[in-house]
Amino acid sequence: MTLLEAHNLPFAVALGALFAIGLLQIVGIGDVFDGGDIDLDADATDGLEASGFLDGVLSVLGIGRVPFLIWLASLLFVFALTGVAGQAIIDSVTGSPLSAGLAALIAGGAALPLNGLAVRPLEALIPKDETSAVGLESLLRRDAEIQTGTARAGSPARAKVKDVHGHPHFVMVEPHDASAELGEGETVLLVRREGELFFGVRYESPLLTP
Repeated sequence: MTLLEAHNLPFAVALGALFAIGLLQIVGIGDVFDGGDIDLDADATDGLEASGFLDGVLSVLGIGRVPFLIWLASLLFVFALTGVAGQAIIDSVTGSPLSAGLAALIAGGAALPLNGLAVRPLEALIPKDETSAVGLESLLRRDAEIQTGTARAGSPARAKVKDVHGHPHFVMVEPHDASAELGEGETVLLVRREGELFFGVRYESPLLTP
């Protein structure tokens, strides 16, 4: 019995898909699909928090324990392994394997909870992301680079500022001195804000004099 026989076709396809996921990750394209993992894990479960039963089902299936692509890759592997092993056992006992469709249905039903068990050790191995959410107030007293246009009083320009975690944020900036202009490419210090609007000064500003 080989993987390429007709009754094992669903499991060969699963392994092919697993190989494709690995290839996409290697070349970097997989990051495009992986970018939605957090939303999928968080948003998909937000609406289910009221139901303890559904939360329990998600936990048993391992959904949300690891990034989605890792969960999917593990599911494909468990499905293929369960299916091929099951077909081999059935063939040795009865003398013939199940049809591809029936074998895939049974293996799929078994693979879901088995995959929930399989991702538990993976969860322990994957580093947990620390929260990096910051408030706007934390961006004050940080350098910002004017990205587009010239900032004037009443006419803010778009600027990029990095938070304490090194993550970039794009904010609108006006000069703190109403008579000043902050040109594109200049790096300024954010000294105050009003709502979501920030005000910056050049480093030669008297405000920065000790």
